[in-house]
Amino acid sequence: MKQIDKLIIKELVGPWIFGVAMFSTLLMAATYLNRIAGYIVDGLPLGLVAKITLLLLPAMLVNSFAMSVLLASLLAFGRLSSDSEIVALRASGASMIRIVMPVMAFSLVIALATFLFNDQIVPPAAAQSQILVNEIANRTKGIQGLPVSFPLEEDGKLSGQLMAQAFDIPRGILSGVTVVAYNNDHNPTFYMTCPTLEYKPKEKSWHVRGGGVLVPADGGMIVHFKEAWPNVMPKTDLSPSDILTINENDMNRFSMKEIVRQMEVGRARGTLTPEHIHNLEYGYWNKITVALAAFIFGSLGAVLGIRNQRTSAASGFATAIAIIFGYFALANFMNVWALSGVLPAWMASFAPIIIGFIATAIIMWRRNS
Repeated sequence: MKQIDKLIIKELVGPWIFGVAMFSTLLMAATYLNRIAGYIVDGLPLGLVAKITLLLLPAMLVNSFAMSVLLASLLAFGRLSSDSEIVALRASGASMIRIVMPVMAFSLVIALATFLFNDQIVPPAAAQSQILVNEIANRTKGIQGLPVSFPLEEDGKLSGQLMAQAFDIPRGILSGVTVVAYNNDHNPTFYMTCPTLEYKPKEKSWHVRGGGVLVPADGGMIVHFKEAWPNVMPKTDLSPSDILTINENDMNRFSMKEIVRQMEVGRARGTLTPEHIHNLEYGYWNKITVALAAFIFGSLGAVLGIRNQRTSAASGFATAIAIIFGYFALANFMNVWALSGVLPAWMASFAPIIIGFIATAIIMWRRNS
């Protein structure tokens, strides 16, 4: 490694670590502070609260990695410019691209780490945190899981709707269940209620526990049954993970492999609406673009940080906040357009990255001339 590379990377490491700590703290406070404070007020053990906080932290780190690269490159090159070290490097014959190359290498390493972290560590942590949140809700409010609702289909046609007051994901149990059967005109024909449905993985089917009640929609005789699923009611072979996908909008809980599987199963069974499919597709591509943002941020921060005049650290912070706000504002607009089908999911996800790449290339070309 040449002296120029050592000099620049040394300038990046400290600010990057500081940025990760700062942005992670800010994101955690803005997103989960009220919830965590509520747990403490409810008298939950501090150890349990700390465990939930640690499980929520990986999702915060993914975003802070990229933002910290931007801040680090702005501060590092702002400092080098203020001390005329960039001028010295240019005078010795180093091109703008050569000066920025160590930042690109550093940003690429962070981008790869971000991708692996987001795809392998965040999903199990997010899933485990939701399990703990469900357990806390059951302990403090008597709620065993979260409410869910999804359509039932047979031969590609809507045959019913299943609604449950609570979904216990780890145990594969639906509680307070109501199932509505539809005829070909989508009019209700029967209503079925039961206290519990339990999923049997080996049989890949749901079983009634505690009996149930079958009520004809036309006001006919009410029938009480035990565990046999009434023949007049539509069934579902969706697994608990399939139901979670239908009712889950947070893609942090799925890896890219799991997202692909959910799309394949959902399309084959016809259980996913177009909006669900768009959400899954956008979440899939976002796993890549969130990582690429670290590379773009690092490169953009470097070329913006090179200035002829002296600059303070405050200007670097201000520039970083402005770029981060603009990036996420654009990403949110793209997300809305992707979910509504206005843009393909891959295009909406990569649009901020492409714009950032073009801006970096233009600024680098102008400052190299």
